[in-house]
Amino acid sequence: MRRPGSLRDVERRGPPDRYLPRVRKLLYTGKGGVGKTTTSAATAAWAVARARANGHKDFRALVASADAAHSLGDVLGRDRLGPVPVEVAPGLDAVEIDPRVELERRWGRIHGYLVSLLRHQGIEEMVADELALLPGAEEITTLLAARGMANEGAYDLIVVDCAPTGSALRLLTAPDVVRSAARWLLRLQRGVAAIATPLARNLVAIPLPEAAVFREAEHLLYSELDGLRSWLTESDAHVRLVATPERIAVEEALRAHTDLALFGLACDVVIANRVLPPDAAREPFFHDAARRQAETLDVLRDAVAPVPLLLAALGEDEVIGIEALTAHGAELFGVERPDAILCHQPGLRFEATARGARVHLPLPHVAPGDLDVVKLDAELLLRTPTRRRALPLPRHLASYELTRALLRDGELRVDLERQPGATR
Repeated sequence: MRRPGSLRDVERRGPPDRYLPRVRKLLYTGKGGVGKTTTSAATAAWAVARARANGHKDFRALVASADAAHSLGDVLGRDRLGPVPVEVAPGLDAVEIDPRVELERRWGRIHGYLVSLLRHQGIEEMVADELALLPGAEEITTLLAARGMANEGAYDLIVVDCAPTGSALRLLTAPDVVRSAARWLLRLQRGVAAIATPLARNLVAIPLPEAAVFREAEHLLYSELDGLRSWLTESDAHVRLVATPERIAVEEALRAHTDLALFGLACDVVIANRVLPPDAAREPFFHDAARRQAETLDVLRDAVAPVPLLLAALGEDEVIGIEALTAHGAELFGVERPDAILCHQPGLRFEATARGARVHLPLPHVAPGDLDVVKLDAELLLRTPTRRRALPLPRHLASYELTRALLRDGELRVDLERQPGATR
């Protein structure tokens, strides 16, 4: 239930201190060690301080760690955080989500059945417990926990400190991955549906799942994953990329930018941490380093445009504790609200044409020779050098033929045309 007078009852668009009716969702990721946890905590701390300084005393934010390493407590200067949100400052809560706890709570029956199936094949219990995890299950449960906290209505802003880029992309694209695994379980249901369960157990050697397992799988496939996919692609949800001005970190950030676009996940800002201050260039020892950083930042800025690039200077000390995080957030975002939507870009869209339809999908930093596009029934199968996605098409386009796929100016355009004699 929403709190009376919540900031979400008014609009967040227009003037800088007006707010959206829904919870603002920000998810930070980047190469390990680039400072994404500090940036996540600083965003939440400065958002709360700024809102309250402008008279919005009931503004509340949650910063949630989805990184198995869990360094959020260290950044906040807390000895320990747990799987239940705790207040770390007025208006600011923090939590370190335990994916194993969430997995058992949400999909314990599915996991238990798969363990029994593997144990029947002679696999040791501890090994079976690991193998029985559905692909992306731990990532999914982490996001579902964050979504559940957002839906409770206690917060105006949710900031998720995701795992390093590779794991985070598995987390953010997991709804598409887990869906395939859940469908396998439902196909098994159809295979034994015609046989009464007690009779089937006498005829079939392997353990058969209880009806509750199928109910849980159906809930996962048709409710949880659809809801999570919608939650991640809402207009007030953005992934923010964090990098340092080093070639390897920048290349990983650009690959992540491509992967996010492929799965329809919006990015509204890129942040570069540990930038040498201008005075450093005058010191002989730092002169070459400052020059290389400036060149790298120019490459990054041009590559992600029109997404803005924000810079955080290398400080004299570590950023630890609420006061230091708030100051860091203020310096990073300047006049911008940290929870504002800092860049609007068009996402996936369908356009009617004289002969059929055209699909538009932003796909930055991909060379035409590195992209494969195939149509199979009512799906477009897209493959980049790092990811694959089956993009569902509207049902009426299932009979259309793919006639052209063109990659231009960071956008994929796919033409689908009606086949001769086909009805609309």
